Amino acid sequence: MFAVIKTGGKQYTVAADDLLKVEKLDAEAGSTVTFEDVLMVGNGTDTTVGAPLVEGASVVAEVVEQGRNRKIIIFKKRRRQNSRRRNGHRQSFTLVKVTDILTGGAKPAKKAAPKKAAPKADEAPAAEKPAAADKKEEAAVEPLFTAPDGKDDLKKISGVGPVLEKKLNALGIMTYEQIIGFSAEDIARVDEVLNFKGRIERDNWVEQAKELAGK
Repeated sequence: MFAVIKTGGKQYTVAADDLLKVEKLDAEAGSTVTFEDVLMVGNGTDTTVGAPLVEGASVVAEVVEQGRNRKIIIFKKRRRQNSRRRNGHRQSFTLVKVTDILTGGAKPAKKAAPKKAAPKADEAPAAEKPAAADKKEEAAVEPLFTAPDGKDDLKKISGVGPVLEKKLNALGIMTYEQIIGFSAEDIARVDEVLNFKGRIERDNWVEQAKELAGK
């Protein structure tokens, strides 16, 4: 099943579990957004085209992260006027994952709140559990690289947030120089471990790292 939606002045063809980069939405990572402007819905040989919208159809998605695209350089020059202007722009975007395509006025299912188990006498205090869980998760990731001395702020790379930076650090990726020196094999290994699906090359991390390192 697929749908064609309109958001941010653009049209996108989507299906369940698709990752989609759209114009910035006012929503936090982990929250759910609903796209009401559905132009077409298809299911096998059955296709419904809206006029202009398909009545009762909507697309539900989960916000994965907020980020910014690679910098675009804008250069303007006026002949014989000794006038030159150079500006940079990084467009903000929201990465969402399509979870459901609804028709016939159906409403998205609400997520059930997890049940809290009664604490046992021999269990650690609740405040200590998240920290223990984080350590267990970090220990599960095997380092791919030898971590160098020093550490750069990898969050300055477009699309890298605090959570992703922590995962990169767990793999031994700490500095811009390491990313600049990535080989095709290194990129493939990181893609496979973090399930990036070509994100490093798509967002041009190497060029961003060079710019941040002043090279």
